[in-house]
Amino acid sequence: MARLKTLYSEQVAPAMMKKFAYSSVMQIPRLEKIIINVGCGEARDNAKILDAVLSDLTQITGQKPVVCKAKKSVANFKLREGMNIGAKVTLRGERMYEFLDRLFNLALPRVRDFRGINPNSFDGRGNYSMGIKEQLIFPEVDYDKIDKIRGMDICFVTTAKTDEEARELLTLFGAPFSQQ
Repeated sequence: MARLKTLYSEQVAPAMMKKFAYSSVMQIPRLEKIIINVGCGEARDNAKILDAVLSDLTQITGQKPVVCKAKKSVANFKLREGMNIGAKVTLRGERMYEFLDRLFNLALPRVRDFRGINPNSFDGRGNYSMGIKEQLIFPEVDYDKIDKIRGMDICFVTTAKTDEEARELLTLFGAPFSQQ
């Protein structure tokens, strides 16, 4: 953890200051939070599925997830308002930097045929979102205790104003963007 935080203050911040010609150190973008979301609609039929998702997220992030409930009833999906349909974790501070380090250096290189993450998944306001197809790429998850392979959405929220600034920030943190 301390490695990425010192990396930010010693290398990332000066490089960003030089490239974008900021007049103040407070203008330098920084990573605010990382949100990991797992949606499991099949949890409406079997409550044990949600328990497995919660335990996986706890192992991966080191933090207790929050259960997400349905906001609206949708008859076609056999969904009623208030049903448990997913889980999410918001990481900040030390746990955020620790997760970022593990994701970029351990988990993503374990993906089969990995050529880098999509550099076009920015939202226009400096936030980056990506999806992972299976939770097995994280070394904390035990392969034998998995009942089903589930994916997750990961959203990096930054204080950057533009996508270019956010891309540079994540690149300096070690994000393996693909070359297109």
